[in-house]
Order: sequence, then C-alpha cells, then structure tokens
Amino acid sequence: MKKINSINFGVLVKTIQEINGECIAQASRAVNVSLTLRNWCIGAYIHEYELNGSDRAQYGEKLIEKLSPALKSVPRTQKRELNRYRLFYKTYPQIGETVPPQLKAMLNSRLLSMGEKEETTSPQFTNPADLLARLSFSHFDLLFSIGDDTKRGFYGDDTKRGFYEIEAIRGNWSVRELKRQINRLYYERSGLSLNKEKLAELAQQGVEKQTPQLTVRDPYVFEFLGLKSKEVMSESHLEEELLDKIQEFLLEMGHGFCFEARQKRILIGNTHNFVDLVFYHRILKCHVLVELKLAEFNHENIGQLNTYLSWYKKNVMAEGDNQPVGILLCTDKDHALVEYAFAGMDENLFVSKYQLELPKKEDVQKFIEEKLRENG
Repeated sequence: MKKINSINFGVLVKTIQEINGECIAQASRAVNVSLTLRNWCIGAYIHEYELNGSDRAQYGEKLIEKLSPALKSVPRTQKRELNRYRLFYKTYPQIGETVPPQLKAMLNSRLLSMGEKEETTSPQFTNPADLLARLSFSHFDLLFSIGDDTKRGFYGDDTKRGFYEIEAIRGNWSVRELKRQINRLYYERSGLSLNKEKLAELAQQGVEKQTPQLTVRDPYVFEFLGLKSKEVMSESHLEEELLDKIQEFLLEMGHGFCFEARQKRILIGNTHNFVDLVFYHRILKCHVLVELKLAEFNHENIGQLNTYLSWYKKNVMAEGDNQPVGILLCTDKDHALVEYAFAGMDENLFVSKYQLELPKKEDVQKFIEEKLRENG
C-alpha cells in the first residue's frame, strides 16, 4: 500500500484501475478453475460408472444417450459435451491431483490416481496446477482433441499436445490464438525448422493474449454461470441499443415477424457462433436471421451470414418451412447499408416473393441512420 502522503489524483486513478483489474482476473481464474474441474469430475464419474456401475449392463453403449436428457437441468450436458468430458478425463488424468477435498469426497479415490489412464501412459509436460490455473476449459477442448481416435482407444498425440500446452501458457494465448496456431501447423513447422528459437519468437509476435474479459465471454463460462448470451456477447452499448430498436422496428412493421431469439448460439464444427436476432416469418414460413455490424460492408460479413443460413437450413428447417433468409445491416457512422442474403435459393422462384414481404432496404436504412444520429 502506498503511503498516504505520496498519493495524488493520478496515483488514485491508476491504483483503483489496477485493483479492479486484479479482482476481475482473480474472479475469472476462479470461475475457469471451477468449470474445468466440474467437467473433469463429470468425465471421471462417467468412466467409473462404465467400468463398475452396478446396473451398467442396462445401458451399455446407450449410456450417454440416456444420461443427457436426465441431466437437462445441468448446463452443457448434451451428448457431445458428455463424451468430451469423458475424453478430457482420459486424456488428462493428472488433473486429479488438483481436485479439492470437497470434490474428492464425491469421487472414488481410484479415479484420482495418476496411473488411471489405462489405454496408454503419457508423459507429463506441464504441472497439473499450472495447466488448471493458466488454461480455460475451452483451451483443453482444443488440446484433448488433437489427434484423438477414441474408436481405436487412442487419445491423441501426447507430444504434440504437450508442445501446445507449453506454448499457450508461455505466450498467454487466447483460445482463438491457440486454434489459429494449431491450424497453422506450428508444431509441424517447428519440427522441420532448423532455427526453432527464431520460429518460436516469430510465433509469439502479434498473438491474441488471454485476458479476463476474453475468458468471461467464453460460451462455456457464461452457460456454467447461468448467464444468457445476450448478457455477455454484445460488443458495445451502441450495438445493444440498436439491436433493441431493430427488434422493435421489425415486430411493429406488421410483416409477419415473430421474435424467436437474441444472440442465438449455434455450434458449427467446434466453433461457437452467435446470430444477433432470429425471427420466424409466419407469412413466408421461414426463419429470418438478422446480423448487425458496426462497420462498413465487406464480403466476409455476407459470407458469415450465408454460413448461418446454411446451418439453419440443415439443422433447424422443418417440414413445410421455406429456406431461411438473412438480413445484413452494416453501419459506418451516419450511413447504413442493408443487404439480403438468399443462400441456396432459386432466384426466379423465391427472391421476388421474399422481397415483397420483407421490409424495403430504404426503410430499414433510414431507420438505422435515425437511431445512429440519436445516439450521437
């Protein structure tokens, strides 16, 4: 603590900012540790039940299929997630060393032993306590998927995984940065490089660092805490205000829009995406996805929206529905641009009909520009 006679206004501001930042960081670390331990313990107990459950024969290979609906009140316990928790436990049995006493009491002590990984014995590259303190579960989600082939009882490339563990911790990488480095084959390039230190130096330049703010936005975290996507995913107060107004505007136009979701989370591969607004149009009998970008239009925006439309067409579209349509809203200060996306539609048959029922681009642009001016 600084002496009272050394404090001036600048020091006061800086100290309060530092205290706030450290408390946020501590809270973020605590939430991530709890979430990671929860998922590891779920995986451990599922594995124990598969080996020693008294009635396990009744469920056999359908265990996860039966377990998931029974856990519907517990966040993130869909079939895919439960399978991943089990894989997490099998890949990282050493996490058992960090389990606190109150959780140990709920688990069979055999599950916490370091030698539990029956199928293969892997080296420990990183101290379990460091892993738990420095990596979120979303980091682990990428790491334990490296080269896994569970059908053959093989849980990935331990050396490769250990390499990325060390680099992610050393560089304080965000989840997105870890994924980027894996996709760029950093491990493979390092193996081929004659100057590994130089490559490592280059790899750590300009990386996205993990921060408490990034961690709190992790979909695993806010679902674990019972938060709604809307509460944490908005980029800014202006964006939130505009989405509120656009939602009201479309519903009040009387064109058949029925509100369905805000910041709708969809999982495409291993990537979580969020659709700003989702409506169902009762006249067109289709979903309408609305994306707002506080930036100039670019082709990546329309590509992203088309990806969402394709996902909805494959995973949500029901019998009797027409293909989903997207509305892209781009803003640049006092100018707005509206684009409609008709991914996969036969233009001759559908687009003209859809445009009759959807609001005119000019009306939407005028409305957005008015709201931008109001927000100054």
